[in-house]
Amino acid sequence: MRTILSAVLIALVALLVPASAVAYWADHELGDADRYTAVMSPLARNPAVQDVVVTQAGRALSGQIDAGPFQGGVDALLGEALRSFAGTPAYRTAWDAANRAAHTAFLDALTTGHGDALTIDLAPVIDEVKWELVADGVPFADRIPVTHLSVKVMEYDNLAALRKGFHMLQVAGIWLPVLTLVLAAAAIAVALHRRRAVMATGLGLAVGAVLLGIAVDVCRRLTLDDLPADIDRPAAGAVYDALTSFLRTTTWVVLAVGLAAALGAWLMGRLRRTP
Repeated sequence: MRTILSAVLIALVALLVPASAVAYWADHELGDADRYTAVMSPLARNPAVQDVVVTQAGRALSGQIDAGPFQGGVDALLGEALRSFAGTPAYRTAWDAANRAAHTAFLDALTTGHGDALTIDLAPVIDEVKWELVADGVPFADRIPVTHLSVKVMEYDNLAALRKGFHMLQVAGIWLPVLTLVLAAAAIAVALHRRRAVMATGLGLAVGAVLLGIAVDVCRRLTLDDLPADIDRPAAGAVYDALTSFLRTTTWVVLAVGLAAALGAWLMGRLRRTP
């Protein structure tokens, strides 16, 4: 009975590893504005994301300027200025400000049920571009109004279900990882052969890590396949990869810890048998 109980606990540990990682990620990564902004910040240098920002901001800016017969030249100047601006520290600062605002809107959607997409307001970017253009003496740049321009990078259906699921993950964000560790310790404690139990628990952790990695990849494919045609898929893929970077790192860390524990227990057994 002790062996059976230990095996059941190890199986539970393997199943709880992905659930624990996702719960902790939802509570401490997605739910925290500073961590969210830090995760999204490197996307300011991503070419696919930059193309979306430049294209959308260019359309918004050109539509706000009536340059008459000089419209074509002004639009070309705006495009060049935006692409040049996308590589500056000022752009990265504006990008971080836009993502912090997007995080606030995202959490508001999950708590109030308003909205159906993850969007980024490019108003801070447009404001920075305007004053860069004015400083460079670009004609008509002072006429650019700073308006709110939301770029949709993720869209989600059935927001009510998503809101309930996110709330459950936040509640489980602390106790579920602790429960996983407690069950792993219990599986070793109740076993008749504890060295074998350590080895089996390590393999269980490794299996759980593999399940987590598979889940992240499958969800990526499903998310991108369900996107509307007007959303840039390379940019959305970059956003997904940034948001789930913690889960990918967790996959490799747990896999390494599990395999190291299993290997250590196996080597201890071999050493004890050596005369």
